[in-house]
Amino acid sequence: MIKSLRKQGNGHVLPLDRATMEAIGIDIDTPLQLTISGNSLVVTPVNVGVSDDALDESLTKVRKQYGHALKNLAK
Repeated sequence: MIKSLRKQGNGHVLPLDRATMEAIGIDIDTPLQLTISGNSLVVTPVNVGVSDDALDESLTKVRKQYGHALKNLAK
């Protein structure tokens, strides 16, 4: 995919179409991390992974269902 920068105000923008945004799981409100690697610009969504609440909920379910087995494995 080849894209070109466009002038906007005093800066430049890299327009992304909806399909590209959906493919990488972002929307207009997603914070993005920009990293320069050599002469490449890497754009990564900041909120990669699950939320803290979702993680806590999953861990609670796992501990409830498999807590005894996990304790035995830890011995």
